[in-house]
This record gives sequence, C-alpha cells and structure tokens, in this order.
Amino acid sequence: MKKVLITGGAGFISHHIIAHIIKNTDWQIVTIDRLDISGNLNRLHEILEQFSIDEKKRLKIVFHDLKAEINSQISSEIGKPDLILHLAAASHVDRSILYPMEFVQDNVVGTVNLLDFAKKLDKLERFVYFSTDEIFGNAPKGVSYKEYDRYNSTNPYSASKAAAEEFCVAYENTYKLPIYITHTMNVFGERQHPEKFIPMVIQRVRDGQKVFVHSNEEKTLAGSRHYIHAQDVADGLMFILNLKNYKHQGDFGNASCPKFNLVGPEEIDNLTLAQSIAKIQNKDLIYELIDNHSSRPGHDLRYSLDPGLLKSLGWEPKIKLTKRIEEVVNWSLKNKHWLSQN
Repeated sequence: MKKVLITGGAGFISHHIIAHIIKNTDWQIVTIDRLDISGNLNRLHEILEQFSIDEKKRLKIVFHDLKAEINSQISSEIGKPDLILHLAAASHVDRSILYPMEFVQDNVVGTVNLLDFAKKLDKLERFVYFSTDEIFGNAPKGVSYKEYDRYNSTNPYSASKAAAEEFCVAYENTYKLPIYITHTMNVFGERQHPEKFIPMVIQRVRDGQKVFVHSNEEKTLAGSRHYIHAQDVADGLMFILNLKNYKHQGDFGNASCPKFNLVGPEEIDNLTLAQSIAKIQNKDLIYELIDNHSSRPGHDLRYSLDPGLLKSLGWEPKIKLTKRIEEVVNWSLKNKHWLSQN
C-alpha cells in the first residue's frame, strides 16, 4: 500500500485529487496545510461524506507552513511517503503584485523546504510539482507553449512558480530526485473560491449583477483560456503517475526533468464562457469589457498550452467543456454557500 503526501490538501485542486485517490486507490494520504485564505477544511469535510469510515481514516491532516523547514516532529507525523504531490502555493496575481516577497517565501522557499525533506527519503518513487501556464507569459494568437519552451513571467506570481520549477529541475539534476512537473491552466470545479472567474460569473448572473470581462486595450476582444475541470486534472495526474520510467524524447535543451501540460479540451474566450453560464441559468448576461492589462499590469490576455505530449501518450480530458461547465453551474446554484465571499 502506497503512502502519498499532498501539500495544500484543503485547497481547491488538492481536495479534488484527494477524493479521486480515495475513490480509485487504496493509498494512505497525508496532507500538509496551513489553512490560510486558500485552504478550507469544509472542502475536505464535504468530499469525505461520500466515503466509509475506513476510507476516511486513510486521510491524515498535518498542520504546517512550508515557509518553515520540515523539522523532525513534522517529519515524524508525515512518515515516509512513496509519492509527493506538491500543490500548495500562493496564487493570487493581484496580491503578488502588491506583495511579491510573500510569493517568494510561499512558492520558492516553501518548495525548497519540501525538496530538502524529499531528498532525505530513501525510497521516494515520485515528486510531482504543480506549476502553471503563466510561467510562459502571454500567448499570441496561434501560439501554444510546449513543456520546455522558455519562461516569460509577467507578474511576481508566475515568476515565483518559474523559480520553484527551476529548483525542482536542479534537485533532479543535483540529487537525482525522481521529479515530474505539470503545467495546468485555469482549473475550475466545485468548491472553488468565489473570487475566481467562473464562480464569480455564476453568482453575478444569478443576482443580476454586471460581469466585467478582461479584454484587449480596444475592448473588442475578450481574453481566452483553456479551462480544465479539477477532476480531469486528477485523472491526468494519475495517468502521469502510472507512466513507468518515462523519459522525454525530443529537443528540449539540457533539461532532464520530465514535464507535462495538463490542458483543457478546448479554448474559449471569457465572454463566450460568461454567456454560456448565463444561458444555463436562463438569464441575460449584463457585462462590460474592460482593459484589464492597462489597469492591472501583469494580467495577460491569452494563455495557451500545447496538449500534444499527453495526447500522444494516451491521455486527454474525457468530458466536453460545455458539459463540465453545466455541471458546475448547476452544482453551485444548489450549494450557494460556495458562492459567498463571507
């Protein structure tokens, strides 16, 4: 029976991964969380309701802030995991612009402290670092970044994630840690923080409020993304973990650390997305296009990742984006407490 350590377990993506692992494996799970604005134990409470008492017992929560090293006491509580999934991160772009050093501490120092813990484990099978599409910066029309394309961080958040990613590559090269890196973009799903775009639009459409949509300077073109449901991220992650002794083939410089883009099934602009959310609710969309980049430097109009590598290996999301959006809208309207900022 494997033991997996998941950081940020009460966070949005992590709690979906925990549910997926409990449902599909017999693994023991230890999660580290400090329970700040991103972490919410109610997420774990709700997902655990579907499981038996014995299944619930497979999850252990350890309270720890990764800005501090993992000392002997915390290490003893964690035990010796076979797998480490590092998802804990500060991820609010606006806050990173105001307080960049916080993101250095959370995302870079926190990652290095976890890597230092990992390098002491004798039989670690895999360390997976969850990075972001934002490290590549704005994607011009027609461009989708591959796993080993150059970084072009446009805000302190993405710079901190890129720096942590480079530390992972360095620890594989220096200490031979078995590291995989994933890039995800615009993950959505049930129990997401209400400040994020999709739950925000659901709430504003429901309440007849105006939706502000990020656009170009001329306010003629809405920003676009490849949205992916958190359950698809969990499914893709398990596919990656089941790749035995994978070595990337191709021209990617001198990097040795395997990287994978976990990409949603299709690209959609945010105005079309908002309109579809309104249509599901049988309501009109009240909206305004705003030049977000001029008013909020560091926000890019378009991000895009190339899904080709994982597709060639046999994985892509199984459910269409329109179906996933409809599921999340209907679930959120029935569970309205997750749409509240309070």
